[in-house]
Amino acid sequence: MMRRLTTFIAAILAASSLSATAGDMVSGQYEYMNHCASCHGTSGVGDGPIAGILTVDVPDLTVLAKNNGGDFPFLDTLMAIDGRTGVRGHGSNMPVWGDSFAREAAQQAGDYGAEMIARGRLLSLVEYLASIQEF
Repeated sequence: MMRRLTTFIAAILAASSLSATAGDMVSGQYEYMNHCASCHGTSGVGDGPIAGILTVDVPDLTVLAKNNGGDFPFLDTLMAIDGRTGVRGHGSNMPVWGDSFAREAAQQAGDYGAEMIARGRLLSLVEYLASIQEF
């Protein structure tokens, strides 16, 4: 168990260092700006440049905690962004970022390593979202 946890933590740190290539942006912010801001806006309020052409309302990501009784819904947010778990009946409005991140890393890290890198990127993104909450 301890070895698996150590491996998981090492993979998260590796993923964080791989994606933190944009100057002084932290990895979660970097992931957000590159994968989420086009819909959710740079500040997370749902006013991204393509939000107006979507057929659904883009949620304000800064009020997830406020809308959840003051607690940031970490796991629900992680699962929504990952997109590979849960029932996604008739498709979904969110891209499946977990698959996308894993595919990007697969050639360099193999299947297991790619999954760890994908999870690290997802975790850093959710941590960033937790940091921009309005209370």
